[in-house]
Amino acid sequence: MIVEERTYVLHTGADLNEYLEAYETIGLPAQKPILGGFIGYFITEIGTLNQLTHLWGYADLEDRRIRREKLAADPEWQRCLKIIRPMIKTMENKVMYPASFSPIRTLPISVDDGDTAFAAAR
Repeated sequence: MIVEERTYVLHTGADLNEYLEAYETIGLPAQKPILGGFIGYFITEIGTLNQLTHLWGYADLEDRRIRREKLAADPEWQRCLKIIRPMIKTMENKVMYPASFSPIRTLPISVDDGDTAFAAAR
């Protein structure tokens, strides 16, 4: 299993609420069935301002590649990108492997809202 951490910093003056509304109502509904493995989405309160971080679990790098390719072709995801992309100043992406003692080591991942995030077999 791998975990992808995606961190975006919005431009000063970008409307965080507008970004989150578009992402929650258009982007996330497009991403979840294609990417699976949704772990969480976070905004900063202290530290770098206007920073958003989201985490996604995948079986491996090939699983991630296939799913991201499908997402790029999705019309609803493209519609969301037209709204949110101009608000993003910087983007950083990390792929991480869980340590042997990590509580998240395999998929599916159960999250508090009862949703189960997973990367299905190809």
